[in-house]
Amino acid sequence: MKRILVILVAAILIAPLAAQESLGSSPDFSASILLGSDLLPSASDPTKLESWSKLGLQPDLSLGKFGIGLDLTFRFQLYPDPNTPLQIYEPDWIPQAGTDQTIFDVYLPKIMYVRYGLRGIDPFYIKLGSIDDFSLGNGLIVSDYANTRFLPDLRIFGLQFGLDGNMFKFPYLGIEALTGNLARMDVIGGRIFTRPLAFLGESLPAKLQFGVTGVLDRDPLAYTDAADLALYPAADLVYVIGADLTLPVLRSEIVSLNAFVEGASQPSGALGLITGVGGKLIGFINYGAQIRALQGGFIPSYFDSNYDFYRDQRADYVLSLPSPEAFKLGWLASLGFQLFTEALELNILIDGPFAPKPGTATDDSGAYPHLKGGVTLAEGLLPGIFLSAGYEKYFIGRKATFFKDLFDPEDAVIGMSINYKTGATVLTLGYVYSWDPTTQDFDVSSSLSASVRF
Repeated sequence: MKRILVILVAAILIAPLAAQESLGSSPDFSASILLGSDLLPSASDPTKLESWSKLGLQPDLSLGKFGIGLDLTFRFQLYPDPNTPLQIYEPDWIPQAGTDQTIFDVYLPKIMYVRYGLRGIDPFYIKLGSIDDFSLGNGLIVSDYANTRFLPDLRIFGLQFGLDGNMFKFPYLGIEALTGNLARMDVIGGRIFTRPLAFLGESLPAKLQFGVTGVLDRDPLAYTDAADLALYPAADLVYVIGADLTLPVLRSEIVSLNAFVEGASQPSGALGLITGVGGKLIGFINYGAQIRALQGGFIPSYFDSNYDFYRDQRADYVLSLPSPEAFKLGWLASLGFQLFTEALELNILIDGPFAPKPGTATDDSGAYPHLKGGVTLAEGLLPGIFLSAGYEKYFIGRKATFFKDLFDPEDAVIGMSINYKTGATVLTLGYVYSWDPTTQDFDVSSSLSASVRF
């Protein structure tokens, strides 16, 4: 607990001091009042879902590079029985008996975020709260990691941090770090990088980066239902380590290109190696291509956007592997478009092995193609409508042919958030469907709300 308090105090002190350089900017304050309903697990029986009304206030303040947002939402039921006029959803406010929840688990998430600076823009940035798409290196270990997958049921309070030596005119060193849950310090990781030839000034070799990445999950069973704990006897502490070389070959408004090579090792000793390129074309096209060599059982992008859904199964799988198998060659391709001044964003990523699918079904995800797609429509492009949606499919071809299996929802995570704005009022409908291989069924989260922003 002392570590958590030290981190919070440091962040609170550092951010306002750093924000002094932006004191010329006027504060930007807004707030939303929420009214709606969420479909949540029953406090008495988590296997059952109940509809709970919600009323909340979400204030948001930004000053220059500093910002803070709160989520003060009450979920309740009116007259759940004749003798109870009002029932508050207790898991939002009280640590639950029979769990290892602490007061930090419950109350830290009332802070949606505290931030200073922006990743990729400022040499120093820090954000506490929700993490949406954090990657380390070139994504072989951590790719688009998020701690928001249990919303609206559960908000998790994490941390992401970055410091580049350029801030101190010492471009030789830098660091990026994250923890998925600051209250538990379960997923902890970071990347330290150096530019060993930075003394060569603005030349191409001066931009070469050598990085070392390490990520640890101290508790892969953190979100596993008590009834399912016995299914994962091998799921214990998991760590993944790796190193990379990255060179920004081109940097212009027309084209950018990064070339890289990265390798990683997982607990069973299985190795993964990738080499490829990525960048941007004519300002609005993102692209990427990789060649991969993965030993059997190696899970690329182990900490991905849906990691919290599948962390118990992954840990049990990699810790149960008897020994590394032979290397298999694979590939990855990604393409994205940012149109209408980034008001419309489309992205698709697909990867898989060059070899045909295994003759016998396996839980080795690297033995099958994998697809991830998303679309974001920002406010303003269509009158009153803005949305985001995503589809991620694992183990394509394990049940049937590639194209028949591609849109089979089994082994998939499907999410969407649709918003309609009229005046100051926004109506929001959100759904997340995630396949649970334990129950062979979907876990469903849904939310319907109306908010008024002022």
